[in-house]
Amino acid sequence: MNYYERALELKHEIITNRRYFHTNAEVGLNMPKAQAYVMEKLESYGIKAYKCGHGVTATIGKDGKCILLRADMDALPMPEESGEKFACPTGTEAHACGHDFHAAMLLGAAKMLKENEESLKGTVKLMFQPAEETFEGSRDMIEAGILENPPVDVALAYHVSPGQMPIGLVMYNSQSTMMFSVDGFRIEIKGKGSHGAYPHTGIDPINIGVHIHLALQELIAREADPSAACVLTIGKFVAGAAANIIPDTAVMEGTLRTNNAEVREKIVRRIKEVAQLTAAVYGGSVKIEELSCVPPLICDGALTNEMLGYMKELNIPGFTEYPGVSASASEDFATIAEKVPSTFMYLSAGFLDERGTYSAHNPKVRFNEDVCPIGASCLAQCAQQWLANH
Repeated sequence: MNYYERALELKHEIITNRRYFHTNAEVGLNMPKAQAYVMEKLESYGIKAYKCGHGVTATIGKDGKCILLRADMDALPMPEESGEKFACPTGTEAHACGHDFHAAMLLGAAKMLKENEESLKGTVKLMFQPAEETFEGSRDMIEAGILENPPVDVALAYHVSPGQMPIGLVMYNSQSTMMFSVDGFRIEIKGKGSHGAYPHTGIDPINIGVHIHLALQELIAREADPSAACVLTIGKFVAGAAANIIPDTAVMEGTLRTNNAEVREKIVRRIKEVAQLTAAVYGGSVKIEELSCVPPLICDGALTNEMLGYMKELNIPGFTEYPGVSASASEDFATIAEKVPSTFMYLSAGFLDERGTYSAHNPKVRFNEDVCPIGASCLAQCAQQWLANH
């Protein structure tokens, strides 16, 4: 079977699936609509589907080696302003990162692989994952056994990319860190509430938070190795309800991202120390909570190059390689890649006109649906060929 030609025949179906996920966007771990839809579609293809944690899994083929194909399927907690007729109507969820494509493309690949099941020289395991954006989904499904029964030998995932770029572009990194680690944290600062006119009778958690914020920035300036990439961001600072009341508590949330394991370990430790000691200086205290813990995404070089070879066999029009991609964003698939040899690539879903103006996570972003048969065929092709050669 020529998977690209077959995917072109299934293009309308893949797009229909994509638009279902898009209109019915869900966020986080609990995705009942997506979970039910994926299971229903897989069953209609003759594939027995199972819940795995908060996600869905299934296998095609039998015995031999096992390759995992992963697609995330969660949206973002934000409004959509794309202008698409199938936009999510809630105003509180939006597929502004393209995960609707990933789920639809994996459904397309599953249908084709099932049609060609007799030729598979092993097992393809499907992973439909929730909560990538909150960095919970991979861990949830790993704890539920996604990498076992049968044990996974290698894993593959794609991510679509919007913007002003042509269809057919594939972006990857087979040499170094592709995406940064992410350590999310929540710092609850405990002070003592008082009247705003009598600050000396209280302990101001806002003042403590301001000093913690400034001190944390100095960790990057003075304690992180300058040769390593390291980004520390406080994206949430919540405190108080009135102008003349010093509150009891303040809350800060942020992320640390880096491409260096030693720097990551040091700065994570120092964030805790700095927050605790700064609070103590001003008479307060802190409670620190880990919100996420995802390693850097490092693809297996040999596997990446092998998969690229299989993709080239499809003769996709405009197929162009863009190697050496590295991004300071983070990816939950890194949790899988830390445990089994894996590769992760971006596929262009961009436009060369004004439709490519906006980037992912922007409420106005739009994606090119011509990528649908490309992604589906690459997933199927790589799975079949890898099993045949191993």
